[in-house]
Amino acid sequence: MSRLNDKVAIITGSGSGIGKEIARSYAKEGAKVVIADFNDESLRETVAEFQKEGLDAFGVQVNVASEDDIQRMVDDTIAHYGKVDILVNNAGIGDEMQAAGNVQDDTWNRVIDINLTGVMRAMRKVIPHFIEQGGGTIVNMASISGLTGGRGGLAYTAVKHAVVGMTKNVASQYGPLHIRCNAIAPAQVATKFAANMSKMDQFGLEVATRGVSMMPRVGTVEEVANIAIFLASDESSLINGVAIAADSGWSAY
Repeated sequence: MSRLNDKVAIITGSGSGIGKEIARSYAKEGAKVVIADFNDESLRETVAEFQKEGLDAFGVQVNVASEDDIQRMVDDTIAHYGKVDILVNNAGIGDEMQAAGNVQDDTWNRVIDINLTGVMRAMRKVIPHFIEQGGGTIVNMASISGLTGGRGGLAYTAVKHAVVGMTKNVASQYGPLHIRCNAIAPAQVATKFAANMSKMDQFGLEVATRGVSMMPRVGTVEEVANIAIFLASDESSLINGVAIAADSGWSAY
């Protein structure tokens, strides 16, 4: 397969989980992938693993909450590969399911910095390069919490709604310049994401998960990666400014 042949793709948060599977899928489709992750050990292991599989991968340690790191991530990619064609804003953290009455300032600020401001800064950095080269593609990782109201904590829900809004704004404003921006909004996916939240707000958790019994099934990282391939490839050339719910129809109920 070569749907992304010779494309250069930056995938944030790609040392593990969904981001890693997206990066692997892109590389198998012919892309040169940049593994951008906060965890230096994970990114090094992932780059080595991909290269052993014969995939073209390059690693950059990045804290997406840092403007300097975002700048370096894109600059190092261009220095190494000569261009950027695809940006996947996948890096993110949870908010311990904190409900509005219990939300803590440090949690709120951290979720905003990483899940929202990091996305804005990465797009702000890469868009001028896309304009100069005549186009590019952005895939943002939203969440079903960005399309519904009660399936996450306050900070996470607010941020993912904002990511969907930014996706539509960028698509609207830069579409005429051959820049596409779409989002994927998964529900529960089989990763260790939830396990990284150790101090859950029990009230927020209980009310946010009361409808889980109606969820048809949990998704896989491979299924999300398949959507990411489609959105990055020319097969989706008519699609711009869309947030695709990847929840097996859960939110349609």
